[in-house]
Amino acid sequence: MTLSQLPPPLLAWYQANARDLPWRRTRDPYRIWVSEIMLQQTRVAAVLGYYARFLEAFPTVEALASARSDRLMKLWEGLGYYSRARNLQRAARLVADRGGFPDTYAGLLELPGVGDYTAAAIASAAFARREAAVDGNVLRVVTRLTDDHSDIAAPQTKKAVRAQIRDIFPEAEPDVRIFNQSLMELGATVCVPNGPPKCLLCPVRELCLGRARGTAESLPVKAPKKSRRVEEKTVFLLLREGRVALRKRPASGLLAGLWEFPNVEDALDEPAAAEAVRAWGLEPRGWKHRLTAKHIFTHVEWRMTCYTLEVAGEGPPDFTWADSLEHHAVPSAFARCREEAERALRE
Repeated sequence: MTLSQLPPPLLAWYQANARDLPWRRTRDPYRIWVSEIMLQQTRVAAVLGYYARFLEAFPTVEALASARSDRLMKLWEGLGYYSRARNLQRAARLVADRGGFPDTYAGLLELPGVGDYTAAAIASAAFARREAAVDGNVLRVVTRLTDDHSDIAAPQTKKAVRAQIRDIFPEAEPDVRIFNQSLMELGATVCVPNGPPKCLLCPVRELCLGRARGTAESLPVKAPKKSRRVEEKTVFLLLREGRVALRKRPASGLLAGLWEFPNVEDALDEPAAAEAVRAWGLEPRGWKHRLTAKHIFTHVEWRMTCYTLEVAGEGPPDFTWADSLEHHAVPSAFARCREEAERALRE
């Protein structure tokens, strides 16, 4: 089988079966770019609501460029990977200063937060450039079609697949705009991860070497990930006169610049937790609740013990006492603690 036979049946299938997603109804590079950034490591279903709210708040690249940082982060709250939002605004300011989006793969690569895949996806969908956007879906589809047992985590494998796809790109402009999307759609809905491919529904099953040789279910090949580092934390919901303590995380690093509940390293029991509170110049007045939670990042897992308690005192200068979390972007890493804080504030 040669991949050159792939485009006609795949494109016909896509046009008849593709999901109706809002970013597929536009050629506006701004709207396509926002969708591609949001979709990085995030499911389509999770992005849809955020995408609509984001574009309502920031309908143009100029609006995003001039937005207040706290408003941007609040709109992004819960979507995770917050550096994406910061890079969006940095890139928006560059685009606004230049008077428009770069219309080539190389030009798009110069924008903060835009890598190989994103640059190719925008270049093809917005500007009809014949650039191959290779994500996990495309790697899975191509390695199954060609019965390729290379490690897809290896850079050379992605480079080889990208070259293969670029060689078979259609010529007609409308087809160029949707070809990357058709490959990704096949991987997302038919040649699926985490289970057997739905070969009987596949429009190119007769071209698939993995299906013919019985290897499709064992592909793609990917080297096992390194185990995540585990960090124990104690998180404090400190209540004082109907307000809860928040502080900003450092301007760089994990969850940079977002609001968090005060916390310390290690899982502390109640006496040790009380000493930590006193070290902030506060006095515990009444312990209310204790809960546990965890959050998994790419390379680290947080295991959290969260105490809710009434306190007296002012606390450190970097503490902000908020009567609502409505205007503070608290990352989803603290989602369980946030729910408890909102409940406590309502009470």
